[in-house]
Amino acid sequence: MKRHVILLALSLSVFFSANAQYKPTWESIDSRPVPAWFEDAKFGIFIHWGLFSVPAFAPTARDGVGVYDRYAEWYWQKVTDPKQKTHPLFTKFQDRVYGKDFKYQDFAEDFKCELFNPDEWADIMKQSGAKYVVLTSKHHEGFTLWPSAQSWNWNAVDVGPHRDLAGDLTKAVKDKGMRMGFYYSLYEWFNPLYKSDVNAYVDNHMIPQMKDLVTRYKPDVVWTDGEWDYPSETWKSTEFLAWLYNESPVKKDVVVNDRWGKETRSKHGGIYTTEYDLVHNDNSLDTKFTHPWEECRGIGSSFGYNRVENLEDYSSSKQLIDILVDKVARGGNLLLNIGPTADGLIPVIMQQRLHDIGDWLAVNGEAIYNTRAWDKAPKVSKDTRVFYTKKGNDLYAICTEWPSQPVAVTGAKKLTRVSLLGFKGTVTTKGNAIVPPTVTPATMPCQHAWVFKLEGAL
Repeated sequence: MKRHVILLALSLSVFFSANAQYKPTWESIDSRPVPAWFEDAKFGIFIHWGLFSVPAFAPTARDGVGVYDRYAEWYWQKVTDPKQKTHPLFTKFQDRVYGKDFKYQDFAEDFKCELFNPDEWADIMKQSGAKYVVLTSKHHEGFTLWPSAQSWNWNAVDVGPHRDLAGDLTKAVKDKGMRMGFYYSLYEWFNPLYKSDVNAYVDNHMIPQMKDLVTRYKPDVVWTDGEWDYPSETWKSTEFLAWLYNESPVKKDVVVNDRWGKETRSKHGGIYTTEYDLVHNDNSLDTKFTHPWEECRGIGSSFGYNRVENLEDYSSSKQLIDILVDKVARGGNLLLNIGPTADGLIPVIMQQRLHDIGDWLAVNGEAIYNTRAWDKAPKVSKDTRVFYTKKGNDLYAICTEWPSQPVAVTGAKKLTRVSLLGFKGTVTTKGNAIVPPTVTPATMPCQHAWVFKLEGAL
């Protein structure tokens, strides 16, 4: 009897393996379509929060450093690695404020999150118009925001706030009808196992930890990073993704990115990613993506909260709305980052920016959500002021400056029914051009950008 049970189990294992929809190869993994909800969502909120939120320090543009040197979340690595060109700036701050004998691990005592209210966070993000949220479950420092067994005594439940931050925010976000996801760093700067035996680290630490995160919280997004040290084969990325797509509780709707090995960005995985308009160090402004993609960036220059940043380091509401329009018109999403403080507050300036975006989307959201890029739109450049999106047979012309002259629309059908979103008056046309209506401060429908809807123009 025992022999028959074993044979049956082996047969079932072979059957399910043979019938798995996705194999652990890039050819198979890449054949999976990106779930439609992602391209419909268009706007998400990134959250970088961890022990780095305690020192909350990094140089800014005023120090003459590049984009990647302004990240406060890299504090531990920058302060300990003399090869980094910004190392002196970090060590000078560390020695002056905390002393030369202070260890990074000691920041856990001050990462208390005592003012963290997940429902308030969810309210802020819901009002912003965001459709999904991505939280740093674990950054390169290795500290997890959930009670990970693989990070014993180096997680938010065992030390620091003694609270399941990831779980609490997941519940609040999903209760508000938004989708929830997690950023996860494949590598850890100073994990002894990673430094001594990367294969053992992947098998015994990383893979079990990622599966626990997925199984426990059922995220809609798995957003990996820190992949650049090794090829995807070393990270066993295709094996994990085959499990995620075939067996995990989120196999149908989960979205992943392209950061699965040093060779994979903009080539393999799920959505393609840019960061401050860069693919690593390559400028992506002129890149035409035919694959679902997402731009991630902070409201300021850093992802983690940086106390050194001044008003000049933050994008204005106008600039952020223009960025959202630009990405969506080119077929992408915007994942806009906020960096909460160590006590669990979203900085007021970030709240204000999100609120303004939400007010704009409340009027113009139909030109953003569920839209796609218009294939006949003029090529986007730094001088572009009119962007286009489409939905069904309708076309939207999004003007980031109020037009002083008629807006010519080339490539569309005859303009028969045109309106200005949020405006109660009429809009006339002249041939294939939109004649902007006369508006007053009382009748102007919104600030920052204005949308003309061209019904049946496609």
